[in-house]
Amino acid sequence: MEEYVIELSHISKSFPGIKANDDISINLKKGEIHALLGENGAGKSTLMSILFGLYEPDSGKILLNGKEVKIKNPNDATKYGIGMVHQHFKLVECYSALQNIILGFEPTKFGFLRPKIVRKSLEDLCTKYHFDIDLDEKIENMTVGAQQKVEILKMLYRKNDILIFDEPTAVLTPQEIDNLLQSMRDLAKEGKSILFISHKLNEILSVSDRVSVLQRGKCLGTFNTKDTDAKMLSNLMVGRDVELTIQKEEPKNGKEILLVKNLSVFNNEKKKETVHNVSFNVREGEIVCIAGIEGNGQNDLIYALTGLEKVKNGEIILRNANCKDYINKLQTEYKENWYTKVKHNINTFITYIGYRLCGFFNYIGFEIQNCYQYIKNSVINLFKKENKIEVVWNQWTKLPKFNEVKNQPLIGDIHLEQLTIRQRNIRGISHIPEDRHKHGLVLDFNLRDNLVLNKYFEKKFQFAGFIKNKDRESYARELIEKYDIRSGKHEKSIVRSMSGGNQQKAIIARELDKNAPLLIAVQPTRGLDVGAIEAIHHHILDSRDKGNGVLLVSLELEEVMNLADRILVMYNGDIVGQFDPKKVTTNELGLYMSGAKRQDVNAILKEGEKVDE
Repeated sequence: MEEYVIELSHISKSFPGIKANDDISINLKKGEIHALLGENGAGKSTLMSILFGLYEPDSGKILLNGKEVKIKNPNDATKYGIGMVHQHFKLVECYSALQNIILGFEPTKFGFLRPKIVRKSLEDLCTKYHFDIDLDEKIENMTVGAQQKVEILKMLYRKNDILIFDEPTAVLTPQEIDNLLQSMRDLAKEGKSILFISHKLNEILSVSDRVSVLQRGKCLGTFNTKDTDAKMLSNLMVGRDVELTIQKEEPKNGKEILLVKNLSVFNNEKKKETVHNVSFNVREGEIVCIAGIEGNGQNDLIYALTGLEKVKNGEIILRNANCKDYINKLQTEYKENWYTKVKHNINTFITYIGYRLCGFFNYIGFEIQNCYQYIKNSVINLFKKENKIEVVWNQWTKLPKFNEVKNQPLIGDIHLEQLTIRQRNIRGISHIPEDRHKHGLVLDFNLRDNLVLNKYFEKKFQFAGFIKNKDRESYARELIEKYDIRSGKHEKSIVRSMSGGNQQKAIIARELDKNAPLLIAVQPTRGLDVGAIEAIHHHILDSRDKGNGVLLVSLELEEVMNLADRILVMYNGDIVGQFDPKKVTTNELGLYMSGAKRQDVNAILKEGEKVDE
């Protein structure tokens, strides 16, 4: 019988309301890359967390080189040579990359920290595995992709022999993915054993030796990868045939819905301008995709559009936007100013009468005409001194007539540069952010509250400032069913306890259900299985077919080619190319993404795109 380095035997683990692992048995050979495949919430990450000591199993045992071991915490796992790259990073954001890598395994001499001792070895690892990161940069200032590389370096630094990769390529570019997969092959040749969790079938088929398929907490079987194909694996994982290449109709391009003109963004953290004089547009019934290697300004561009980052200069114009709240604000200001005007007029009248009475009693012997003239001059001088007459008059003359305010159009063009995030959302923008934890969810809120985060103030969900819980719960249940969001306690589940894929589904459900005229989606299928990806792609296409505009940012060239009606390539803060996906290859896009080629600005803003130069 062949000896295994790791054996997970009859592992079961339950959480309130859900059985994450149900009698699972999986083994790992020395020098093998063993892939785990399954839907979101199938139990893959839970099983690996048990192996790494983050959870203890309810039943079952773990065997290391044929001997049973108890792994109660990550320190035990590290002692046994087991390392893990987590899907959700375990990094201290205020520490540098170097400090995070050595944390818990600090090199010391005579009791003093000596990080310089290991710097050279870490730099060698970066060179070997093609990781271009600054070891002195703080985690909070790094891109998501760079943070992922720090997690991988942290494991390699500890010289672990059993390596667990939980969705390691979810935040990497195509070139970085190729480098990582090659690094995994090299590690396996060196004798290291790898457990690899991924939703990407092409990666599993290209790099793994065996694959185990999990579905709803159970292991359906382990197969030699060479004996399988993408169709078979997707069918096993989802339980039905999956449309891997989506079929879509020709776009019905309508009116321009978003116009970006000469937009520049200055990143305060990086102390430099990251977006340079960018101009483009999005039309109704069209999916425009921005492709590019991470770190070339895409994030700052999206932050500027959605209000997360300030605009240095330029214009962002949302066509045919919802102006209802703006008109309501005008009407409120009108009423407030009208009240102020009346108040000042009453004060004026009372003061005038008061001074007139005082003048009458003080100057009773004067002629009535002189008394009147004195009082009149006194009042006028008083108000001129305090400038009150001018204030009241200016407020009245500058105030639009109520009918003019009331009859303002509820739909119109809006400049977004100075608006808040909520104001942009109300006017017709939905945003699926790249970082679901930082910008997409409140992790300690339950699922119900997260699903109404951008709607709780609407009349449907509140009355006189009080939240209507029944309406919130019924709405949340509708979205949970429609978008297949799985969790132990349904709408009452704390979001932090949910799997990454189901957290992503929650954001997508919340944003797509708004049916906003403009959808901005950044990496919308990151961390999702093929069944969920298929569903999300259909939802995005449905939004397009309803006449909405979609601005998509994706590092997955396969997704870009599959969904986009028009592709913009971004490099070093500039739009360097514009393409029809039917007339360009991924290799050609790669040249523009790397900066090897670029189009002329006039060619990018060609006739028909309606973008002013």
